[in-house]
Amino acid sequence: MTDLVIVESPTKAKTIQKFLGGKKYKILSSFGHVRDLPKSKLGVDVDKDFEPQYVIPTKAKKVIAELKKASKAAENTILATDQDREGESISWHLMEALKLENPQRIVFHEITKTAIDEALAHPGKIDMNLVNAQQARRVLDRLVGYKLSPFLWKKVSKGLSAGRVQSVAVKLVVEKEEEIKKFVAVEYWEVLATLRKSASAKGSGETKEFTAQLKQEIKTKQESDDILKNLEGAEYVVTKVEKKETKKNPLPPFTTSTLQQASANKFGYSAKMTMALAQKLYEEGHITYHRTDSLNLSQSSLDAAKKFIAESFGEKYSNTKIYKAGKGAQEAHEAIRPTHAEHTPESLKAELDGPRWKVYNLIWQRFLASQMMPALFDSTAVDINASSSKLQASSYTFGANGQILKFDGFLKVYPMKFSETEMPELIEKENVDLVKIEPSQHFTEPPARYNEAGLIKALEKHGIGRPSTYAPTLSTVQARNYIAKNEQKRFYPTEMGLIVNKVLVENFPQIVDIDFTAKMEKELDEIAEGKDTWRKTIKDFYGPFEKNLKEKYEEVKKANTDIATDKICPKCQKPMIEKLGRFGRFYACTGFPECKHTESLVKVEGSAKPITLDIICPKCNKGHMAAKRTKRGKIFYGCDQYPACDMATWEKPINEFCPKCLSTPDVSKGHKSILTQNFKGLIKCSNKECGFKKE
Repeated sequence: MTDLVIVESPTKAKTIQKFLGGKKYKILSSFGHVRDLPKSKLGVDVDKDFEPQYVIPTKAKKVIAELKKASKAAENTILATDQDREGESISWHLMEALKLENPQRIVFHEITKTAIDEALAHPGKIDMNLVNAQQARRVLDRLVGYKLSPFLWKKVSKGLSAGRVQSVAVKLVVEKEEEIKKFVAVEYWEVLATLRKSASAKGSGETKEFTAQLKQEIKTKQESDDILKNLEGAEYVVTKVEKKETKKNPLPPFTTSTLQQASANKFGYSAKMTMALAQKLYEEGHITYHRTDSLNLSQSSLDAAKKFIAESFGEKYSNTKIYKAGKGAQEAHEAIRPTHAEHTPESLKAELDGPRWKVYNLIWQRFLASQMMPALFDSTAVDINASSSKLQASSYTFGANGQILKFDGFLKVYPMKFSETEMPELIEKENVDLVKIEPSQHFTEPPARYNEAGLIKALEKHGIGRPSTYAPTLSTVQARNYIAKNEQKRFYPTEMGLIVNKVLVENFPQIVDIDFTAKMEKELDEIAEGKDTWRKTIKDFYGPFEKNLKEKYEEVKKANTDIATDKICPKCQKPMIEKLGRFGRFYACTGFPECKHTESLVKVEGSAKPITLDIICPKCNKGHMAAKRTKRGKIFYGCDQYPACDMATWEKPINEFCPKCLSTPDVSKGHKSILTQNFKGLIKCSNKECGFKKE
């Protein structure tokens, strides 16, 4: 008889099949979760110790039937789902749904023959502590979401939803926005002197100019002018020359959050996209498990890296190093690394598509670099004293720095930005000549909004969420239209996000409290370690939460977010108002429910002004092109004379007519076309039949 091995994904099954070919094993996929809480109701019996009421989704019923049949025919059923809490939970749900009495449970950090053979040689049992920790998270999030969402429907707007971790992420973005609004720019000045080795210096010859900055705080133009006046005719003398070798150390291998951050910064990939690409790479056997907060590396991987580095770059580049993660990291796991150090990105270029190859290349480079020597620089720091008869006893000190790369070390495989500045050979008490001196005015900059990398870093710093939650958290709050990205791909809170955050902060401070949310994560960790029970954790939270919720239903009044406009309904001629819906503001007729006419509306970020482009509609030549929103929240551009004119395009129009369409004889008979530009910069005609494009 054969043994049945069940994994979550078809790709993972296909990869494992390569290593377990033959008649002994049959590999099947569960296609993800096979049981979950029902979508149509709470699904948690709060009166029966928070008993979850799991159901098998319709899409999983056929899979369950096939797996049941296969498990009955097998000698042993082996559950080989992922090694984290969610994977353990899937194994438990499979055991329950398939009615398996004593299934074997195997885990591995990487999908390689060695790792799978080792796991099969030492099968274990389902870890119920991990299952219960995941169960606690699922029940906790269900209670918060399904209890708070109806409150938001009643007090703010229909269709809204609230989440435990997601609400804290929104709060971080809102607080950053408030910080930016409160920011007051402060003026400051810099004085830069361009200098060169004195022409009178012995054997000086031609020397390169260098820049030195005045080492003094300058707040106003008057202070700057006074300094420049005092420096007229000043003598510049080198007072200190310090030369030393400095190091730039390699970064540790990737964890989930640092991979998401690096991928966002280097490629502009969202956390969700990065995780999807990493998932594929893991399931294909190219990298180790990608949901981890550990920096641990196996001894075999360290040995493989050492050998590869020595053979490829030389012994002087190799530097085996053990990294330690912060408190709370699961050191039993590994950092994200390639399964085979010798599988260079170049060797996989034909096998991996562009995005997957980029992420693999990043992981491979970072892992190899972590086991290489630091980069070495020759650094020079010089102090220069400027004095004149005007200054009498006092003087000014300028500082100049230079560095030259001496040994590239890890930079050979993991390029990082650094600057090289060559300094002339200077000695103490040597005079240098002034070429020019220039003041420059500056203002302190407000804090930057979060991009994806920054928000993930903030969540991790505050202990909010875990490796598996960062990507879905960011995706969810954007899908709910609580936060959005501007053209610089930085997050700002939407009007709805601000309102929902205000309601939650004022009425449910515990839900959006950063410290409380971090504390809940620690309690979930304690459940995973067997130090606490999941039912007690839920009970401790739910009692005060339910009591407060009942009180707030009575106390809180419905928010009035309607705004009067001078717009007239084109159907019934009654005034229209701006209403706030799940995906932002829209125009609605005041004659509702007799007249149900609505129009979409997209406003300028941080303004009450609708986005209307200074572009005449090419179809009707009357209206202007304006940003609009579909019922599902997706932005498109259409004529502001709708419904009289139905001109629409997904991409942003630019104020140019299509040169190809304009040269067509029958253009006067019908649709005129305008050029549009997508986020990649590609310009094309709005008329799909035309086909005109240009980079």
